[in-house]
Amino acid sequence: MNPTTPAEPPVENLIDALLTDLSNTVLLTQSVIVLTALAVAWFAVRLLLRRIPEETVSAWHMREWPRFLVPILALMQILLARPLLHHSQTVHLLNLAEPLLMSMFTIQLSFFFLRSIFRPGPGLRTVERVVSWLVWGAVALHIMGYLAPMIESLDAIGFNVGKQHISLYTAIIGALSIIITVVTALSAGRLIENRLIAGSALNANMKVVLSKLLRAILLVIAVLIALPLVGIDITVLSVFGGALGVGLGLGLQKIASNYVSGFTLLLENSLRIGDMVEVGGRYGQVTEIATRYTVLQAQDGTETILPNETLITSPVINHSLTDKQNRIFLPVQVAYESDLERVREVLLAAAAGHPRVLKTPTPAVLLSNFGESGIDMELAIWIDTPDEGERALRSDLNWAIWRGFQAAGIEIPYPQRVVHMAK
Repeated sequence: MNPTTPAEPPVENLIDALLTDLSNTVLLTQSVIVLTALAVAWFAVRLLLRRIPEETVSAWHMREWPRFLVPILALMQILLARPLLHHSQTVHLLNLAEPLLMSMFTIQLSFFFLRSIFRPGPGLRTVERVVSWLVWGAVALHIMGYLAPMIESLDAIGFNVGKQHISLYTAIIGALSIIITVVTALSAGRLIENRLIAGSALNANMKVVLSKLLRAILLVIAVLIALPLVGIDITVLSVFGGALGVGLGLGLQKIASNYVSGFTLLLENSLRIGDMVEVGGRYGQVTEIATRYTVLQAQDGTETILPNETLITSPVINHSLTDKQNRIFLPVQVAYESDLERVREVLLAAAAGHPRVLKTPTPAVLLSNFGESGIDMELAIWIDTPDEGERALRSDLNWAIWRGFQAAGIEIPYPQRVVHMAK
């Protein structure tokens, strides 16, 4: 006799199993259990949100939590009820509800994490759509009983590296594990930053430092969690660390220097977000201090991206480091025939009429030089709003001085030359 080939186990199809119960009253009992589990989960989540303060709900984006809490709480109830019913009746509907609720939980939780990291837009909608199709595709394969055979087929495609077997299935699971852990870490970092760091009494620089350190720590933890899940030994990181050290020594010196300079700027508090600074002839407000660069916004709206190393090695004029009061000099030249006391009155009146000019310290008029064409005067004023810039202020004062000179008959001289004719 020829030996018979053992028959392969039949594929478990949850849909076919459920169809056998359509004429059975047991289906009604399981339907009631599923609907009750969903209702209890919904009411429990609503009750929980009502007991939490409104500021906490807003800070942690808890209004979006019911989307993934309801399916997971309902799933937990079904998992508790299924063993109790399994001894007395079939539980095909509960078996079908399990992957459906799990997929809803996975999709909604993924959407919550993605929305907390990325800004709304077409790219985010595309990622959410891809995640939905992947999850529902895996659920459909599981329901029809084809997921396990597909996993076996993917696992058979691969090769061995030493004692470790690397297959297409392990590569896919590894990539998904890294993506999930990194997204979770970034989302947790964003939520903790918004809840704890943003609401603290720390200055802006320390908030930026804490947020960046928190994200870096969470990313390291995510990688350390993801690698063992894939089956990669963490000791290989020592080899990667050596390669990174060589890379820093050869080609990444500037990048590493900018990163170190960024943390230095934030920790020593010599440059803060909102300061008005002048670097290399560029004047503007510091709007962002990143780990590699600093953004300087000029008064005309243009933004300059400066490497952090430049701010460490170059002279930086900070107009609002310890005191926002800045002194401004406006040069004016008048004719030699002018009444200097009257000139002084006009200049002081122009300064007194502008709301940005401080009363204390008081404005002053200085006679700076006797020029070739006239007498050089300077109006010295103080302001405490350097973030509003100087160009508009200078223009307003010059207009006021011009009108005052016109009314008082004070002449602003043209360049003059005396020419002697030789006989």
